[in-house]
Amino acid sequence: MGARAVDTRGLGGAPAHIVWIAAVLAYSVAVMQRTTMGVAGLEAADRFGASATIVSTFVVLQLLVYALAQVPAGLLLDRYGSRVTLTIGAILMALGQLLLAQTDTIAVAMLARIIVGAGDALTFSSAIRLVPAWFPSKRVPVLTQLTGILGQVGQIASAVPFVAILSTAGWGTAFSAAASLSACAALLVVLLVRATPPGVARPRTTQNLAKIPLVLGRIVKHPATQLGFFTHYTAGFTGIAFSMMWGYPYLTAGEGLSRPAASAIMTVLVVVSIVGGPVIGALTQRHPLRRSTLVLLILATIVVPLVALVLWPGPAPIWLLIVLVSGFSIGGPASTIGFDFPRTNLARHRLGTATGVVLMGGFLGGLISILLIGMVLDLMRPDGNYDLASFRLAFAVQIPMLAIGVVGMLVTRRRLRRRMATVGQVVPPWRDVWRNGRWRRL
Repeated sequence: MGARAVDTRGLGGAPAHIVWIAAVLAYSVAVMQRTTMGVAGLEAADRFGASATIVSTFVVLQLLVYALAQVPAGLLLDRYGSRVTLTIGAILMALGQLLLAQTDTIAVAMLARIIVGAGDALTFSSAIRLVPAWFPSKRVPVLTQLTGILGQVGQIASAVPFVAILSTAGWGTAFSAAASLSACAALLVVLLVRATPPGVARPRTTQNLAKIPLVLGRIVKHPATQLGFFTHYTAGFTGIAFSMMWGYPYLTAGEGLSRPAASAIMTVLVVVSIVGGPVIGALTQRHPLRRSTLVLLILATIVVPLVALVLWPGPAPIWLLIVLVSGFSIGGPASTIGFDFPRTNLARHRLGTATGVVLMGGFLGGLISILLIGMVLDLMRPDGNYDLASFRLAFAVQIPMLAIGVVGMLVTRRRLRRRMATVGQVVPPWRDVWRNGRWRRL
């Protein structure tokens, strides 16, 4: 009993939940910084006198840095622990947003978003790394989901108070206020977060630089990492593209909704994930061998309304927009299932690097989607006067991207199951499940 009590205490007697809540708050602030350019896309076009392609490049660069930085971020996390990487990430985002607040030059704005992307890259993997370090394994799937879900409150912060400040006080004040929140998050992490409970050694790697490519290659080649990558990509990229760049402009300039109505629909991204995420976490915990099947079923909630939206004659009804955004929203928790594959199949001291590889999936897909949508909009409406038809055609580029992701999931899942079978862990076929007359813990 005494050892268990020690394992749930942090610095100064802070319980595990305090450490976790501090990390979640830091992540939610990071999500807000990540999505501010999406809700400020039209203002950015006016401020910098830029086209849709240029404005989308701000976010694409941010996402590109975020995605490419995941592997070095994972290596840093494995070496130094969550407290250090969370703090550095928050400081970088504060500096990037402060720089963006002061500039009206495109090149400097791009540099600012690159800095924000680098800080963001250090945040989520650091936050979820704390969960298996501080909590028993049976609680990890649900708490991992909750970490991702509660962090999305940052989207509400960007869609409502940030937009309000942007509309009333202007660009500089809005982005300066955002920067101050990241500074507060850095202080909170320094005061409350520790990588492991007192008395518990932190798993770390001391791999020399010459061997890093070899170790990284082994992690990337593992089918659990690959399945995690395609899971995060397929379930996550549509919601990333919608929340970070094109959702707000589509709702206002395409569908003709007012700012308050568009902000309300954007909050659905958070509300639905808050409701659905714990359910997904519980199902993942209860049926660990059917995690990928759960993701494939959830993908239908993304594909069906997206196809309906593209084919819908005239402005879409509010109910269809809500269904569409709900599908994008539930895709977020589904994408975090991708982290569970390496967690249950790779060594713990390599989880930071493997998590970084998985995280690359959704954000690489998101940046490709954002860039392609911007290119189609510029081809359709080179004058920048975007309409519903141009947005519908632009959003259609996501459909073949989803198909690629599903194929990747199926191929890598087959490889992982063959590997699992060699150690005696066999996933029984559905006909055997139904023949037994009950749903097993699969």
